[in-house]
Amino acid sequence: MAIALGTLTIATILALVPPVVTKFAVDQVFNGEPLPESLIRLVPGSQNIPKTPVDQLLILVGIVVVVSVLSTLLGITGRWKATQTVKRLQSSMRHEAFDHASRLPLHKVQELTSGGATSLIREDAGGVADLIFAMVYNPWRAIIQLLGSLAVLAFVDWRLLVGAVALFPLIWYTHRTWIGRIRPMYRDIRMQRQEIDSHATESFGGMRVVRGFARRRSESSRYVTGNHVMLRKEIYVWWWARGVELAWSLLLPMASAALLWFGGRQVIEGTITTGDLVMFLAYLAMLFGPIETLANSATMFQTNLAGLDRVLDLVEEPREMPDVEGALEIDSSDVEGRMRLEDISFNYPDADMPALQSVSFDVEPGSLVALVGRSGAGKTTCCNLVARFYDPTAGRILLDGEDIRNISLDSYRRLLGIVEQDVFLFDGTVRSNIGYGRRGSTDADIHRAAELAAADDFIAALPNGLDTVIGERGFKLSGGQRQRLAIARAILADPRILILDEATSNLDTESEKKIQQGLTELMRGRTSFVIAHRLSTIMHADLIVVLGEGRVIETGRHEELMQTSGAYRKMVVLQSENKE
Repeated sequence: MAIALGTLTIATILALVPPVVTKFAVDQVFNGEPLPESLIRLVPGSQNIPKTPVDQLLILVGIVVVVSVLSTLLGITGRWKATQTVKRLQSSMRHEAFDHASRLPLHKVQELTSGGATSLIREDAGGVADLIFAMVYNPWRAIIQLLGSLAVLAFVDWRLLVGAVALFPLIWYTHRTWIGRIRPMYRDIRMQRQEIDSHATESFGGMRVVRGFARRRSESSRYVTGNHVMLRKEIYVWWWARGVELAWSLLLPMASAALLWFGGRQVIEGTITTGDLVMFLAYLAMLFGPIETLANSATMFQTNLAGLDRVLDLVEEPREMPDVEGALEIDSSDVEGRMRLEDISFNYPDADMPALQSVSFDVEPGSLVALVGRSGAGKTTCCNLVARFYDPTAGRILLDGEDIRNISLDSYRRLLGIVEQDVFLFDGTVRSNIGYGRRGSTDADIHRAAELAAADDFIAALPNGLDTVIGERGFKLSGGQRQRLAIARAILADPRILILDEATSNLDTESEKKIQQGLTELMRGRTSFVIAHRLSTIMHADLIVVLGEGRVIETGRHEELMQTSGAYRKMVVLQSENKE
């Protein structure tokens, strides 16, 4: 940035030369008087040029051309360097905003709607970089030009300078009043735009529901209404901005006319020359240019400051579960997989009732734990704590005797493989979605994972096999196909701790049997947590934990629990009767 400001300074100073040259043309050349020798010596070889008025005018034209070319080249160089800096900072700010947003607590991430997050990261974070032009580059050029113009005006006639400077307090007062009102307006516009983007993303993401309930017109109306509100706000801000510009547009020409009248009288009285007046008026126009530049920069400054406010609100949000000092880095090969949930309780943020209360059970290395219970019993919450999406509000979870809060978060999560009921797939190929489970995986690894997940048959039937693009969230695939890809992704990750949340819920019976065989092989030697409503799929579990209202009701193997008259036996009997 220093190079940009340096070249900009030189270019701006050089741009102040042509009015001085014009003064010499009016006072000396046009009146048949010779140019000052000091000026002629600045031009190489000018001593050999005849001193006729035309020749002297040629010297002045040459000076203007050379100075203008140098000023332009230096200005372009400075602007290029500044643009490079802005683009690098823009990329860095977007990366920082995205990285911080991705590290927010899970409930905060869920509050960020997809369209709103995109607007915040792309427009607001990217606009922060434009503050360089609004705060540094353009104001710097304007200040150099302003100071240079004032210096020349002071040299010509200090009374003319006082007349020009007298405008500054009025400009400062109107500008200060304007800034105080316009910045909150720009912030409101950006928030409105985020809501509109969020609604558009939500509508297209749920288009099946929109069409299924014949709500296309209402969604369109809602979108149009939001845009109308934003339009009114933008027009209101536009009028505020134009109002100030209108005041200046009237004030500055009137001031120019007054100074022209005063300077003209000075010429008539012989106090200054005609060339001095012409040069003064040229510099006066150049003086108004920086004022306009500073005004425009202030407009951009306020709108980008509104974006900066929103970005700062984002980065001030605390990150999820920062690592403790001296957090352990562990390797999957060193993990046995013994886990203990020790009297854990948990409250979701802003929730009145606890989701889990005093839950305790032990998990042996490589064993399969099935979590069962009614909806809302706390099964998914328990798995979220095991995955360390949240930390328990009381109690602790141990891995091989170590509190998982003492383990580096990234290191711990590399041990996990997760398949949820609500499958999320990326907009890409089948290959990239399965390969997401492990970096550097080969085609052989991907094919093997697909076979274990019973996905190889339908993948082979796709138009381009593994290279078939499946669309956003895999909308080109059926629910069962998406589920099998998610399972293949988890298989490829080769996790030490496996979490399956209704992983086979969207599959037909034949596919479920095939996948169960693959999952049985996958879970061998790995600690696995399975949530299942179809109890027939978890009868072979090493430990069944029955949850109810956030508490452990009973634990044991299938055979043990069936010998009691507890909640598990009742659920099994109920499902058996429903099948019949």
